[in-house]
Amino acid sequence: MKVQFSKYHGTGNDFVVIDGREQDTSGFDPDLIGQICDRRLGIGGDGLIILRESERADFRMLYYNSDGYEGTMCGNGGRCITAFASRLGIISMDATFEGIDGLHSATILPNEEIRLRLRDVEGIRWMEDGYLLDTGSPHFVKFVSQLELIDVAAEGREIRNQQRFGKHGVNVNFVERSGGPNRISVRTFERGVENETHSCGTGVAAAAICSYFHYKSDILSYHVGTPGGNLNVSFRSQYHNQFSDIYLTGPAAHVYDGSIEITL
Repeated sequence: MKVQFSKYHGTGNDFVVIDGREQDTSGFDPDLIGQICDRRLGIGGDGLIILRESERADFRMLYYNSDGYEGTMCGNGGRCITAFASRLGIISMDATFEGIDGLHSATILPNEEIRLRLRDVEGIRWMEDGYLLDTGSPHFVKFVSQLELIDVAAEGREIRNQQRFGKHGVNVNFVERSGGPNRISVRTFERGVENETHSCGTGVAAAAICSYFHYKSDILSYHVGTPGGNLNVSFRSQYHNQFSDIYLTGPAAHVYDGSIEITL
């Protein structure tokens, strides 16, 4: 069976994207998805995204981590599938789509960056060494110095699997101020990928919100640097630790189109 796909990335967070409206992906199991995402044996990517029809939105986003299992919300993936939907002619400049955590809206800006609205944050839990919150995916945010020296793969893996985060674990973000009160740098260990990724959309959103909280700031918009590029996060503070109108803005780049022969 031959499957057509497109490759996209959002600040280096890369995905295999498939139009599942006419192509049958019902037989895609974790082993097959893991093989497709394998960087040596398959196409390669941090995840696989399938676009499906939706009865209540422009389309539906199914997201799978590179380990083959369905993941929680992916912010960079949400921008990439919006760009993909535009290329397919499903949307023009504005989109509403279903994610695993509910409805999202997105807008393609004149500079071709994409502004994606994430779910509201209902609370931040302070832990002795950092913060725990959910921006569509659960994130632990730790403020550090000399971010470039952190062994994210090793330290992130150790924190990700700690018993306090339950059997599913957590994504881990290391954060440092960089050049001004509204500028931060973030490096992320992503569960499901089980390694550092070049960027994590819901992770940088979590880092920006925690920066507001951690530094007792009145700044509601942050420029965020990641190993894969720059993003912007803006939001509104509703109460002490509740946030709404969370927008993640950044590029979504089409890399190439292709086909792969698979056996179901």
